[in-house]
Amino acid sequence: MHPEVSRIQELLSGQGYIADRAIATSVYLSIALRKPLLIEGAAGVGKTEVAKVMARALGTDLIRLQCYEGLDATTSLYEWNYQRQLLHIRLSEGGERSVAEREAEIFSEAFLLKRPLLNAITQAQAPVLLVDEIDRADAEFEAFLLEVLSDFQVSIPEIGTITATTTPYVVLTSNRTRELGDALRRRCLYLWIDYPSFEKELEIVSRRVPAINGHLAEQIGALMQLIRRLRLEKTPGVAETLDWSAALMALHRDHLDREAVEETLGVLFKHQDDATTVRTQWLEPLLDGLAVLEREGRPWSQELIARAADRLQTRR
Repeated sequence: MHPEVSRIQELLSGQGYIADRAIATSVYLSIALRKPLLIEGAAGVGKTEVAKVMARALGTDLIRLQCYEGLDATTSLYEWNYQRQLLHIRLSEGGERSVAEREAEIFSEAFLLKRPLLNAITQAQAPVLLVDEIDRADAEFEAFLLEVLSDFQVSIPEIGTITATTTPYVVLTSNRTRELGDALRRRCLYLWIDYPSFEKELEIVSRRVPAINGHLAEQIGALMQLIRRLRLEKTPGVAETLDWSAALMALHRDHLDREAVEETLGVLFKHQDDATTVRTQWLEPLLDGLAVLEREGRPWSQELIARAADRLQTRR
């Protein structure tokens, strides 16, 4: 492994993020080449967290632009502080300055409200710009964003062109609710983050919920691997795994059984149909699969859990 990639992996690990080689390599290349990193994957697998730990590892600010339907240039770039402008006009009434002088004064940076994109390109130290869930914005905003990321400069009619003093590090995330344009994809490096393996998820749980006992952590990791084999409306991700671990700890559970799983289904599943399906159709086979693993003995592995999952599927 390249020494710089190893260093990035250690930096991310030091910030509590368990990064495999592919993630560490993508982050390193994004930093070294100063190219935006587009991260795709299911919700809850840790895409947003990459940008957060990247900012902490670099010792710089994180500037987040949360995308949504209807997001436009004004909301993401800048706005004028109209109330302050109006107050300044009223306070300066009766003076001898010309209209042009007054306009130049109120349309200056002192009255400019910087939104995430403008804020990112005017920082003295290069920040990490997180464009979160870009797939939720429409194609028009995507085209506008591409222009900003290409030149890292913004034109404000009343002021002129503002060019980045330092090029920000850029991370874009997408849950693939819509397909992104080829132009944006070509501009970025690409990383796909899948659901973690049993071994990786166990390490994440142990790191993020340090008070949990090893037996419960293994049971949680194994059951999550089995659950993700089911056909669900919303497959639970790592975020749900950590919430579930914390919930079980709060309930003083030291192992998984039917009662423990049933009373915490609302932590794992955010759709009623998913919770009902698991409770009525899959809970018994899931617990049987866990019992099979217990009889196999430890250490458990991804391969062993996959065999248990195959047996689980044949029961349907």
